[in-house]
Amino acid sequence: MKTDLTHFDKEGKAIMVDVTAKSPTARQAKARGQIRMNEAAYQAVVTGTAAKGDVLGIARIAGIMAAKRTGDLIPLCHPLAIASCQVEFQFLPDILAIEAVAVVKLSGQTGVEMEALTAVTVSLLTIYDMCKALDKQMQIEGVHLLRKSGGRSGLFVREHS
Repeated sequence: MKTDLTHFDKEGKAIMVDVTAKSPTARQAKARGQIRMNEAAYQAVVTGTAAKGDVLGIARIAGIMAAKRTGDLIPLCHPLAIASCQVEFQFLPDILAIEAVAVVKLSGQTGVEMEALTAVTVSLLTIYDMCKALDKQMQIEGVHLLRKSGGRSGLFVREHS
């Protein structure tokens, strides 16, 4: 199956995709990633005793803010009027990790996959920033799109989450 890349014109120059002819539809994307850390950093987040304060509260706000600014960060992304962005966290004690999941929604002419991925990534980077005094070897991993819906391409669900 041949797929043409949409961010290039016929001469191969980078372009922003023209979405003016597309009808607005309800669109949603869900992304996930995690950060692994040492026991001290993990316990500081779990118990709320990190020196910089409420790690997950700040990381949640950072992720939401990042989703809203994705068009400023990724060169060819459209600036979007996001209707909803939720960032949630789950503790993974067996592997000393924290999972971030972001769900972004809007009614528009283009999808919100990049916004969901950006929300997850910046949330995890914020956790790193707030805990780096306890563990400089933290590792962000597995950031990926779980699901997207809406638009011409319809529903996508990742086979192996």
